[in-house]
Parts: sequence; structure tokens; C-alpha cells
Amino acid sequence: MPHSEATRQVDAEVATSLGRVCTVRASWPEPIDSVGTPDRHWLELSLLPHLRAPRGCFPDHWGPHRFERIGALFLLPAGRTVHARSECPVQSSIVCALDPAGMRDWFDNAFAWTDGRLQGGLDLGSATIRRLVFRLGEEVRNPGFASAALVELLTAQVAIELGRHFLGLGETGASGGLAPWRLRRIDERLAEQAEAPSLAELAALCGLSVRQLARGFRASRGCSIGTYLAGHRVDQAKRLLAGADSVKRVAHATGFGSASSFSAAFRRVTGETPRAFRERIGRGAAIIGGSPRIH
Repeated sequence: MPHSEATRQVDAEVATSLGRVCTVRASWPEPIDSVGTPDRHWLELSLLPHLRAPRGCFPDHWGPHRFERIGALFLLPAGRTVHARSECPVQSSIVCALDPAGMRDWFDNAFAWTDGRLQGGLDLGSATIRRLVFRLGEEVRNPGFASAALVELLTAQVAIELGRHFLGLGETGASGGLAPWRLRRIDERLAEQAEAPSLAELAALCGLSVRQLARGFRASRGCSIGTYLAGHRVDQAKRLLAGADSVKRVAHATGFGSASSFSAAFRRVTGETPRAFRERIGRGAAIIGGSPRIH
């Protein structure tokens, strides 16, 4: 994301044939309000919660006054001017700066950045892409056997999933899926309250029946809404576990009734307990990423 003067530290970085992947920490002395044009496709997963949702505008396409929500996972297309506003004082992120030339197989000459795709890129709801980027950050931060080959393969998977995601987006979202405003409403509800919503509540927010919501959500995001909600809570928990809060406090913050129910849910999704996850990434030194620098 473009930014004003920032303190920025790259903790780990790996180059691939499609671009570079890095984990970054950044802080800003004042609110961000800046304009930039990335020379690469800038994919970022923010690991710390936003106090207030940042907003983005593509002034060359939308005019100067239309700002849309920027989610925790977003993509800024290469060569598209973006105006970003945020009150986030600190951030840790995983960043994939993808070379447009290397992405031509997935974003070919016939691909157009329509209004729906630009807006969809500001708040990528794909659970698959989110998991892949998070896994990339883990590997870059803590490389293991054949790490370079694994990062290369994971980056290629990210590129393919991005191509699939954006090709499925038009002016109204994926065919048979939910309209972008409905997807935004679901994500805003998740961001605003820690307590998990019921399907009936989300259906009411979207003006749909539970059946219509479930069918449309799967068409839009390639997974059931129950899987998405579980993944969202675990992703939120992972970010909090990177800090100093106890497992009990993280459980409460993510809407679980007890530490034991939280641990069971976390293990079902990740295959490990919250304590094991924290020990693996290193207490206080979790996968660290940052805010994008737009050149």
C-alpha cells in the first residue's frame, strides 16, 4: 500500500521466477494518505488487525472520490494508480511482489482490469489464496529442506489461484455467486465483531435465504461459508498468537467460549495446537510482514 514516511524492516526475502516474497514490519508516525503506481502486482496479507479498515481508490478508473474497503488480503495491479488512506500505526505483512511479465500466463493480453476486478482485488476473499500466502510467509521466515523449490512452487500456485479468482470476477462477481457488496458486508461483519455470526444473521445482512447464501458463497469463494468462517477465526487467532497475549485471551478475542474449545477448533483447521503453533514460529517473532511500498 502506498505510504508516507515509514519505518520499514524486511525480516526475510526470497526471489522467485515470478517475483519476490518477503515478510516485513512497518510503522507510520501519522495517518497514511498517499498515491502511487506499483510496477508489480502487489499481493499482501496483513497479519495484524486494523483499528479501522483502510480504504483504496483507483482515481483513473473511478474518479477521485470513490473509496472502497481494503481487506487483510489484497492485490494492487501493476501499472494502476491507487490512492490509499489508512490510520494503521503499525503493521506486519507477507508481501508477494509479482512480475507482470511472469504473470502473463495467468493475466494475458485479453485480461482487462474491470471495475469489478479492481474492487475485488482490494479485498480478496479467497481462503485458498490466503492459506497459500500464509504458508509462503512461514517458509520464507523459517526455511526448511528444499525451501527454495517449495517457495517457487507455492508462488506459482498463488499465481494460478489469482488468475482463477480474477477470471471469475466481472462486474457482479463470479457466475452464480454473490454480488461484491454482499461479500463485503459479510467480511465487514467478521471484522467488526469477534463473536462468530450465525448463517441466519449473514443471510439477513445479505437479504437472502440461508440456502441462497450458502450456494452463492460457494460459487464466489470456492468453499462453504462454514469453512470460510472457521478459517477466518483461525487466521485471526494466528495473528494474535504472534503477540504476547495468552492462549486464553486469544480464545476470548476470537469469540470462543473457552481455551479448550478454541484449541480444538484451531487443531481441526491447522493440525496443531495454538501452543505448538506459537512455539514453532517463535514467540514474539511470528511471521512478520509489512505494508507495501509502491514505486
